[in-house]
Amino acid sequence: MEIFAPYGHAIAALALWALVMVILSMLSIVGRTPENRCDCGKPKRDYSDPVYRRERAFANAIETSPAFMAATMAAILAGGSPLWVNILASVFLLARLAMAFVHIRTENQSLRSATFTVGWLCVVLLALTALVAVFF
Repeated sequence: MEIFAPYGHAIAALALWALVMVILSMLSIVGRTPENRCDCGKPKRDYSDPVYRRERAFANAIETSPAFMAATMAAILAGGSPLWVNILASVFLLARLAMAFVHIRTENQSLRSATFTVGWLCVVLLALTALVAVFF
């Protein structure tokens, strides 16, 4: 559909984010043992444990996904600037990939917070792009 062609990067970012979510879901269960799990089946809270960090990276990605998908689709459907929609969706994807890597591989809270903030800012700006397109 040619109407969506200018938003190719944003649409690709949505598709790639879906694949990232699938990969994170698979990684989140690797290494779980009866010894490192709570009664609920989730890993025990221990940031020094990579099993816990993988599960938290997946859970955090799940928490952010609806807002990213909604804001991106709203910006596309409202006819927001393709340049900004593509940039913001792509930066979100890169920031969240970086966050997952940092979350899983390190205990660096500051870097994890920084990458989270970049992704969060992209979602806010995508939503504002949609609103500007609708109302102005």
